Amino acid sequence: MASQRRATVIVTRPGGQSPTLMSQLHDAGFDTLELPLINIASVSDDAPLRAALDELVGPQRYALVVFVSPNAVNHAFGRLHAPWPVEVPVAVVGAGSVAALARQGVSAPSHRVISPLSDHANPRFDSEALYTAIEAEFGENGLEGKRVLIVRGDGGREWLAERMTEAGASVEKVAAYRRMLPEPSMRKWKAIRDLMADGRPHAWLLTSSEGVRNLDELAREHLTANEIVRLKRAALVCPHPRIAEAARQAGFDRITVSGAGDERIVQIVASLFPQASAPTDASSTERQSATPAYQPAQSRMNDSNDSKKDSPQPNVTPSLPPDTPFTPFEQQKRKGGGVVGIALLWLVVVILAVAAGGGAFVLNRKFERNNVQLAQNEAQDAELRAKADQAASATNALNTQIIQLQGKLADADAHNQALQQQYQDLASNRDDWTVAEVEQILSSASQQLQLTGNVQLALFALKSADERLAVTNGPQVVAIRKAIASDIDKLESAPTTDLTGLAIKLDTAIDQINQLPLAGEAPVTPARAQAAEAADSASIAAATSEPRWKVLWRQITTGIGQQLSSLVSMRRLDNADAMLTSSDQGYFVRENVKLRLLSARLSLLSRSEPTLKSDLHATDAALARYFDPSSKKVEATRDLVKQVDQASLAVAIPNLNDSLVAVHQFKRSG
Repeated sequence: MASQRRATVIVTRPGGQSPTLMSQLHDAGFDTLELPLINIASVSDDAPLRAALDELVGPQRYALVVFVSPNAVNHAFGRLHAPWPVEVPVAVVGAGSVAALARQGVSAPSHRVISPLSDHANPRFDSEALYTAIEAEFGENGLEGKRVLIVRGDGGREWLAERMTEAGASVEKVAAYRRMLPEPSMRKWKAIRDLMADGRPHAWLLTSSEGVRNLDELAREHLTANEIVRLKRAALVCPHPRIAEAARQAGFDRITVSGAGDERIVQIVASLFPQASAPTDASSTERQSATPAYQPAQSRMNDSNDSKKDSPQPNVTPSLPPDTPFTPFEQQKRKGGGVVGIALLWLVVVILAVAAGGGAFVLNRKFERNNVQLAQNEAQDAELRAKADQAASATNALNTQIIQLQGKLADADAHNQALQQQYQDLASNRDDWTVAEVEQILSSASQQLQLTGNVQLALFALKSADERLAVTNGPQVVAIRKAIASDIDKLESAPTTDLTGLAIKLDTAIDQINQLPLAGEAPVTPARAQAAEAADSASIAAATSEPRWKVLWRQITTGIGQQLSSLVSMRRLDNADAMLTSSDQGYFVRENVKLRLLSARLSLLSRSEPTLKSDLHATDAALARYFDPSSKKVEATRDLVKQVDQASLAVAIPNLNDSLVAVHQFKRSG
């Protein structure tokens, strides 16, 4: 048979994690192209990881540590300065993580290593299978009340942590590494373009859902539209159904789930390209055609049925007749026909060999046709799934449109009801219009009265409503007018607070702030030296019976003390903050006091007494602390603030409920 072109497998694992797999693919007859779709890097802050690893020993140590990947094992042990404690069990997902632990000196039987590998009946290697293995190890309620540490990358699935939390465990998660989007070189992209342009057989190996998303993103950036279409039609090999589902959602058509492990991946790739990876010698071809490396069960069943129907079993060699005794006499007797018999024997052998080779060739071609048919069936299935997805999308779009139409129909009904209501309003008589207008006036006046306490505005509104009802006759209209008159009497007799006068006092205080002297700016009267009048020392000495020189000495020292005290002026300040060191500080003090007064004015107008009291007390404290207490202006400003503070806003304001109730009764009776 003619030699086939070698198929190429594009390996997308992170860099440095594929040598073993690539070696096995080379041994199986495949070319490889390494295109990492995820870069693994250390976390920017490893303090949480180091703190978690420090708690492996001690009374509060973890009951279980879970590593989600070999990367988590390598990065965590790179920051571990002591051997792993044998009393702390470790749980990992797959064989790669088990091997990574073994390289770090953690392996059975010296350590407890929990993995789905221990369950031979379950070939899955994911969070679900790992949780099943953990539950089998600890028991149904064995994790309740225990600490569990999950070492992973930044982000990731939360399924395992949620299940352990539901089981009663205290789960802590720490990041040991981070995943980043790589930027493959232009040489790699050129090799991929050439691979797709030449039509050479190739397959992509995608080992994570994030790798699928990164491939889709990088392809949109580096490939043309036609190249992206060819990429989506290329063969994909995924170790897990969840990754296959992510690839299907990204638009890929030919997806094959291999299961975990490099051996399974190589077997699946060999089944996708049986001719590209097969040996070229006749004996190997015959053996391969008779026993393929991997084939789905349904395909093997179809091939077996087809071979039974279409082929007369060419590989079965007819049995030869039994040997007869061969004596010298018989040899002499048959000497003339011996040459002819040997030639016939060799002819039969040649015919049988040709028949066997032809049968093998036919069977090999049948296998090829079955593989092509299987690939076509898979393509048709992918196309049907794509059509089903499109139909589902179209159904969702139709459902969305139906919901939108239902919303529009509801809006139309609401508009129709509004129009009917407006028509009924237009059909009402003049009395109804007048009462409706009065109701609007009373409602607005009641709201303003409760919000601002403006009694004068409420009185004006009540009198305006009474004037509008005066032109209308009817017993119920009279009842409304009586209720309005009652509310007018309540408002006129209610005590009021002079908000305007209090606001004027606050405005006056605000205007005076810039003219008030600060404590450190108090004027100082210039000192003038004054000489004491000379006294008669002789008469003083005679009167006090003291020596004259002592009287003279007292006069001299007293005069010097008076001169010195007239040169120095001393004041007492109880607050050190009042001695401001710069004019900027004084400016900000005045501005802060004015802001407090403005806030108090707004609280006064909005009738917010707690806020008003708070602002006034803060203003008075600032005036006493930073301004000159001996200044008359400061005292006058503080008096204004205290007058506003002493005025109470807690005055019970009557409402207009009587008038509103009368109007509502009129509308219900009409």
